[in-house]
Amino acid sequence: MTKNVLGGVLQTCCTEPLTGFYRDGKCNTGPDDLGKHTICVVMNDEFLRHQALIGNDLITPRPEFGFPGLKAGDGWCVCIDRWKQSFDAGVIAPVRLEATHEKALDVVTLEMLVKSSRLN
Repeated sequence: MTKNVLGGVLQTCCTEPLTGFYRDGKCNTGPDDLGKHTICVVMNDEFLRHQALIGNDLITPRPEFGFPGLKAGDGWCVCIDRWKQSFDAGVIAPVRLEATHEKALDVVTLEMLVKSSRLN
């Protein structure tokens, strides 16, 4: 059983657009997921702009990678290190705790995630 950061069963993050490193709708991870796509984030414009500024363009579609491009309101499994860069810069996008993989806690604290989940 894959667990979320709360210790429960990992829930689906988003299926429209279909997210996840494995494109299964969940923030599952494994040894081939070098980016650690473990955190389920609900996009907002400020987060999308900041991610682009730090070199992680989540707006531009990349069909060759099955990436549709994101807009505010979309759910997406984001690389935990990239999310933390935005968080540390004061740019906080809402997090869905039940859909965030427990491995996210290798990089960030539960307190950081709970603070971000309250934006929902």
